[in-house]
Amino acid sequence: MQLRYVFTELRTGLRRNLSMHLAVILTLFVSLSLAGIGILVQREATVARDSLGDELKILVNLCTDDDPSHSPNCASGEVTADQQQRIEKEIQDNDEVRSFAYQSKEEGFEKAKETLPESSYTGPDPIVTAEGWPAAYWVTLKTPERADGIISALEGLDGVSGIKDQRKALGQIFGIMTVLKYGSWIGAGFLLFAALLQVTNTIRLAALARRREIAIMRLVGASTLYIALPFLLESLVAAIVGVALAAGVLAAFQYWGVEQALSDHVSFLPWVDWTDYTQALFGLFPPGIVLLGPALTLIPTLLLTRKYVKV
Repeated sequence: MQLRYVFTELRTGLRRNLSMHLAVILTLFVSLSLAGIGILVQREATVARDSLGDELKILVNLCTDDDPSHSPNCASGEVTADQQQRIEKEIQDNDEVRSFAYQSKEEGFEKAKETLPESSYTGPDPIVTAEGWPAAYWVTLKTPERADGIISALEGLDGVSGIKDQRKALGQIFGIMTVLKYGSWIGAGFLLFAALLQVTNTIRLAALARRREIAIMRLVGASTLYIALPFLLESLVAAIVGVALAAGVLAAFQYWGVEQALSDHVSFLPWVDWTDYTQALFGLFPPGIVLLGPALTLIPTLLLTRKYVKV
């Protein structure tokens, strides 16, 4: 196989159909950027749920020796084993509860470190320590509308420091995330469909422009792969440029949008980091943009060239 001919045809094809290749690149760039943002929003919802629970959960904090809420339920100090058993029985017997899970002091402290300023739990005399952090129960409700019964049953029990019911606030936050996620994916889907149509038109026009050359190559016994390779390389170049631009936009969004803006102004939420950014680029489920971009150009190109090179 004469690679020099292949790369010469690649350069000729890119120059001849420059405007159409630019249209494919720009459409891929915008659609992959939207798809990547949708993946990051999905990851953010997962991170937030892991740390704060979701709209179906309430948090029941147990008493500590130095209870910061000064609840009358903590007059005897840290929650005892008998008090904890009574609390668990009350949760188990309530018909509003689907399930519950115990969170130790250490587990709660590790989660809190994701949102607390580092100065509050480091140094010789930290403000927050694992020993002073309350153990808790995450209570999952059957429906987010019904929680009055379990809250009233628990809030007066000895050993219960307080109950955090964030269903309304978290429901609004997760609702916004859902709208952003699906909105970006729907927009990306339309644009990716447009990119597929543009790839189809580009390959069709390129094949028609070279039909005489293809016919001659067929007569001298050139293989289908050899004839199709310049077309595949053109599509790969367009995909690489589109993916690179989209990756740059996602990196800018992660740095300036998330780390420099959102994390400073909304500090109670844990935010996606560069590991999640890498997942948006190289993930498999859902596919990252590094896989999605070439697949959207190479697969239709391979299918179309098999049709158009049969002269």
